[in-house]
Amino acid sequence: MTAIMLPPVSQPADYHQFADQRSFFDIPNFYNVVSNLAILLSGIAGLLFLFNSYRSPAQKVFLSRSEYWPYLILFLSVAASALGSIFYHWMPDNAYLFWDRLPIAVGITALLAATLVERVSPAVGLWSLPFLTILGILSMLYWYWTEQQGIGNLNFYIVTQFYSIVLIVLLSMHYPSRYTHSKDIYQVIVLYAVAKMTELLDMPIYNLTGHFISGHTVKHLLVAWVVYRIVRMLQKREFLSEKRSALTAL
Repeated sequence: MTAIMLPPVSQPADYHQFADQRSFFDIPNFYNVVSNLAILLSGIAGLLFLFNSYRSPAQKVFLSRSEYWPYLILFLSVAASALGSIFYHWMPDNAYLFWDRLPIAVGITALLAATLVERVSPAVGLWSLPFLTILGILSMLYWYWTEQQGIGNLNFYIVTQFYSIVLIVLLSMHYPSRYTHSKDIYQVIVLYAVAKMTELLDMPIYNLTGHFISGHTVKHLLVAWVVYRIVRMLQKREFLSEKRSALTAL
C-alpha cells in the first residue's frame, strides 16, 4: 500500500555511470566486477555450512531441518546476486541490473522469514517464506515492467527492502530468539546500512581515496562481510534451551 501511495521514484538517468570505470585485463569496470567475487565466496561459504550441518546428526544450528529453507534461499540468493552483479557491471544496463537486484530482493525477504521462524514460530516463518519470496520477485518484475513503459518506478522494490529490514529489527527487539548469539543480527543490519551508504557515496569515496577505491566497490566488500557475519552467527549458535540446561547443571 505504501508503494502505491508514494510518488514514483525513478532510477537516476546516470545510474549506470559509476565512479570507477577503469578496465584491467580487458575487464571493464574491473573493481566493481571482481569485488563481487567476495560476495560469491560468502554465499558459497553459507551454502557449504548448511550442507555440512544438514548432514551432521549432531548439528545444533537448527531445531528442525525445515528451518534450513530460509537460509538456503538466502545464501543461494547471495551467490546469484554476485553472478548477476558481475554480468551487470561488465555490461551495465537495465536488463542485467534486473538479475543483479532480483536475488537481493529475494534474499532480504528470506532473512525476514528466518527471523520469523526463530523469534515468532517455525510455522509462521515457513508458511510466510513462499509468499515473501514471491513478494520480492514481484517487486523487481514491477520495476522492470515500469522501465519498459518509460516510467521506471522503484517504489515497490525500495518499500519491500525497507519494511523487511524494519520488521527484522522490530522482531529482534520484541521477540526473544530460540538460539544463542541472536543479537549478532544487529551487527548485520548496521553493516548493511553502512554498505548502502557507501553505495550512495560512490564518487565522494573514490575522490577521497585518491581514486584508489570507489564507494560502490566498498559496498560489495561490505555486503560480503554482512553475509559472512550471518554465516558466523549460525556457526556459533546453539539451542537456547540446551544452553540454559548446561548453565543450570554447573
